[in-house]
Amino acid sequence: MKRPLPTQEEAIEILAYRRSRPPARPPAAAGRRLTKFIKDLDKQFGQGPAMLQARWREIVGENLARRTEPVKVSKPRTGGPGALEIRVDGPAATLIQHQAGEIIARVNMFLGADTVSKLRIVQGPVRKIDTPVIGSGRRRKAPLDAAAEAELEAGLAEAPDGPLKAALRTLGREVLRKNR
Repeated sequence: MKRPLPTQEEAIEILAYRRSRPPARPPAAAGRRLTKFIKDLDKQFGQGPAMLQARWREIVGENLARRTEPVKVSKPRTGGPGALEIRVDGPAATLIQHQAGEIIARVNMFLGADTVSKLRIVQGPVRKIDTPVIGSGRRRKAPLDAAAEAELEAGLAEAPDGPLKAALRTLGREVLRKNR
């Protein structure tokens, strides 16, 4: 037996006395829940090679940073200081081996006392890092004198406006600067 639907007035009366189900709360942000867990892991296992890679040039110096790259920090199961694995390009491995004590001291100064006690050297290709050269910033080029600029514009007057004309203007300015 079918039940008839309530009229609009009856529906308003029913909804006035009955409460609907409250809306579900959205879940908490994952970052908030994971923050404490990540901090605990960071205390237990340290910052790892990502932090070392970001500051490697500062830790070991410009010369060694061009030849080496930190790969990972391995902690022993029994606890205590771990081993730092470094990737070294070819013949520089012997140089790194002789400077191992100094590198370990610098890494421990950065990561904390007794974080690393051994250096494990692995030969392989090293990512090239961009080394900024002091004074290599682009200088502002001196402007052309008014006569040279007018001559260049007169030569380009027939060319249609667009990227080709702009490229020709730039090329012309460079040629005129070099001929000065």
